[in-house]
Amino acid sequence: MPLGVDLAHPGVDPLRPGVAQDPNIAPVAANSQPPPALPAPAHPWHRFVAVGDSFTEGLDDPEPRSPGRYRGWADRVAEELSNGVPDFAYANLAVRGQLLQQVVGTQITPALALNPDLVSIQAGGNNLLHPGADPDKLAALLEAAVVRLRSQGVTVVIFAGPDAGRSTVMGQFRTKIAIFNENMRSIAEHHDALIADLWAMTQLHDSRMWSVDRLHPSAMGHHEVAAMVLNTLNVPHSLVPLTPKPLPAQSWREARAGEILWARDYLVPFVLRAIRHESSNGGFGAKRPIPAPLRAVPVTTPVRIFGNPVPPLPGAENDPQANPG
Repeated sequence: MPLGVDLAHPGVDPLRPGVAQDPNIAPVAANSQPPPALPAPAHPWHRFVAVGDSFTEGLDDPEPRSPGRYRGWADRVAEELSNGVPDFAYANLAVRGQLLQQVVGTQITPALALNPDLVSIQAGGNNLLHPGADPDKLAALLEAAVVRLRSQGVTVVIFAGPDAGRSTVMGQFRTKIAIFNENMRSIAEHHDALIADLWAMTQLHDSRMWSVDRLHPSAMGHHEVAAMVLNTLNVPHSLVPLTPKPLPAQSWREARAGEILWARDYLVPFVLRAIRHESSNGGFGAKRPIPAPLRAVPVTTPVRIFGNPVPPLPGAENDPQANPG
């Protein structure tokens, strides 16, 4: 016999004496408990906007589900932040090839318009590889952006650049990067921002953390950067540190030959474009300009923002409109 039925007085609600029990409502157990409360989210943020250049776009960390697109550290961070936060949304305004002044001038206002409570700013790397770049002036530009965001109550994460090393071609930029980084740490301290410290990541000294151009992280490198950013935010996450085996030792001659070939194929063209004031973004824009959840949700009508339904609908792979080429 169902619990909650008054055997002495059938049809009477045992929880409300004197009130007839509705025969259309299932009896309620007298010892029923309220549903358990949902666990509190592991962090206070609900809308994350990433701004920056190709590093934040995720270059050289291919997204296997979207050919020609990239995943990157910011996507990986957003995936972790979305856990347990049903209304979490993420936008990525980063544009490859942009200089710091372009990032500040074209991305900060749109970022604020999205009403974020968490913003990451990564910029300046493209400037520091330019001849005559002044790390102090660059820092002043970025500080103005941090002040603007903090005045709106936004949590801000800024980046200290990676250690270029002494023994590589990139070593000639090491001093400028170090000066820029000290400015970043000062800005973070003065304006209560968070510093994501790439310089302190000794694991980035492993060549497998970088793509073939040695300017952008590989998928493994982006994974490690994402874990570092989440640790900086003090957010528990599921990203397991990777411990790749060391590479076989190279002779001095082999290492030097590799440096010369890399400089010829990647570094020199980059510097020449900078001298000629040529854009290196190839006409690309922000990859994720609209804040949106990362988890798939049911949809009944295709939402075409960039050509494909979001999320993909069943049978979309056979829809000629879904992949316009």
